Amino acid sequence: MESFYLGFYQSEQSPTIYTQGNLPVGEANKLYKKLSTHDSFTATTSLTQHSSSSDDYVKIKRSFFNILLVIFIAITGMVLLVLLIKLVTRKTPDRSIEGKVMGTWSGLYRFSKVEIEKAINYGNSKVSLGSGSAGRVYQGVLPSGQLVAVKHIYKNAMSDSFTREVERLSKIRHPNLVGLLGCCIENGEQYLVYEYCGNGNLAQNLLRSDRVLPWDKRVRILKDCALALRFLHTHPDGCIVHRDIKLTNILLTETMEPKLSDFGLAKLIGIEESKVFTDVRGTIGYMDPEYMTNAKLTTASDIYSFGIVVLQLLSGKKVIELDIEARETLTTKAKDAALGRRPLEDFVDPRLNGELNLKDFESILRVAVLCVASSSRGRPTTKEVYDEMNKAWKNTFTTTPALARRVTRQLSMSRSRSHSLSMEFMEGKTPLFNTLAILPLWVLRFYMINGSSSSLC
Repeated sequence: MESFYLGFYQSEQSPTIYTQGNLPVGEANKLYKKLSTHDSFTATTSLTQHSSSSDDYVKIKRSFFNILLVIFIAITGMVLLVLLIKLVTRKTPDRSIEGKVMGTWSGLYRFSKVEIEKAINYGNSKVSLGSGSAGRVYQGVLPSGQLVAVKHIYKNAMSDSFTREVERLSKIRHPNLVGLLGCCIENGEQYLVYEYCGNGNLAQNLLRSDRVLPWDKRVRILKDCALALRFLHTHPDGCIVHRDIKLTNILLTETMEPKLSDFGLAKLIGIEESKVFTDVRGTIGYMDPEYMTNAKLTTASDIYSFGIVVLQLLSGKKVIELDIEARETLTTKAKDAALGRRPLEDFVDPRLNGELNLKDFESILRVAVLCVASSSRGRPTTKEVYDEMNKAWKNTFTTTPALARRVTRQLSMSRSRSHSLSMEFMEGKTPLFNTLAILPLWVLRFYMINGSSSSLC
């Protein structure tokens, strides 16, 4: 006899006995008769259909499996959705910035990251030219041999710093604004490539211990910077407010020609607007107190910062440690000297050893004091500032024969360099944008020789 199974399950009304297996018919009948005599049981064999309890058991088992399947599908879908969102958000900023860059000015050269790395690593080690809040600047060499300055934008820097620089410098060209040669956006890295200024920034030259910045060069630097400001503030597309004018943002070429740089905070004010309300940004010690108080940005804010620059060039005071308290001390001393409350010589940089024109010094000092007036209403316009600086430069240029000879010699050197670049371009050795960058220089040099500003701005 083969084995069989006998079991039962308890219900609320009566227990139910069932059998499973190959049970002989006779034995099954005997078992059935015995069980049928007991009115509390009902015999059930595997030969009959399943009971309602078995059906319920199968249904519960299938429902549980379906629930697990749904949960698994939901979790998988959530994981895929999160990965998709991360992938999209990682690539979207680069595409957005890239579209803005390429749509700004078609003449802006697009460097690859390989070209940038080759330019920076041309020697045994990287040469750092300095760093700021937005990034670090390295010296680079292009395949043509031209020296350039490469700024690597920090990833945690302001997201609009890169875009502002590209939008502003790619649209404007002026001899006293640093030239933007190209940019690079690749794998989340951002680079800006500028023309190289071999003499560093103005702060470094003012504070050098081995050399004194002569009076005539200081006047020329102030005149050219005022000219650049006038160009920005009267731009046909609208007034461009720099917002971060300071000595370290004024670069000097090999011929000590100043170049205003770092347009990461620049703000465009529409033609029909005279002011805008915006977030307060800049460098402490150079920032307009009125702008810091009410966040109202106008061209007068740049005038104030330029006034602080002028006072430092006149006095030779240290600028690295300049803060609000030091600024107040500097401006108060300047006002006292301009109003005759203290000798004028007290404000003169002692390292000049008296080699300056005190009359021009006094006129520049008075303009600077007006520039740093506490109220913007008392400050002069950019045109008025430039006119005074240009007048002082003319006096310095015409009254010093040695200076005239030196300037003429520097202009001859610049012409030779310009001619060399032009010949290299004609021979296919220099990119087009390098040659175009030198063309505006002829305009300024023509102006310097003829002493006329009618053809500029």
